[in-house]
Amino acid sequence: MEAIARANFQRYAPRKVNQVLSLIRKKPVEKAFEILSFTPKVTSELIFKTLRSAVANSGHLKNMSHLSVKECWVGQGPVLKRMRPGPMGRGMPYRRKMCHLTMVVTDALPIERKLKGKKEAAPIKEEIKPAKISKETKNTKEKDKGKLKR
Repeated sequence: MEAIARANFQRYAPRKVNQVLSLIRKKPVEKAFEILSFTPKVTSELIFKTLRSAVANSGHLKNMSHLSVKECWVGQGPVLKRMRPGPMGRGMPYRRKMCHLTMVVTDALPIERKLKGKKEAAPIKEEIKPAKISKETKNTKEKDKGKLKR
């Protein structure tokens, strides 16, 4: 079963939120909470709350050992345009960005890739032996060393 949690119109830039989201994608929920608690970013608190909401929506808040983060993404929200005073009485514009955060939590285990119709290659049983250096090779090496010393 999947559970979704959304946090809309949050006052964080989407790019900064996505940096933290990339740390917890496709991880078990317990591991994701651990990563978020030790991440020194401002947006980790927002993501922590949203993830906790998604877990609560799934109904497994007490026992979340089998839950994992299936998907999480962030989208651009509306931009507030503001002005800051500049030199010689001018106004310098800047933008306050917002984001929409969505997290999907599932109780299914991560899907492992399976080879369709392909058999795995048999392991190589032969040991690789080091190549023997012939006398000719030794002689050429000695000649090359003599050329370099000139």
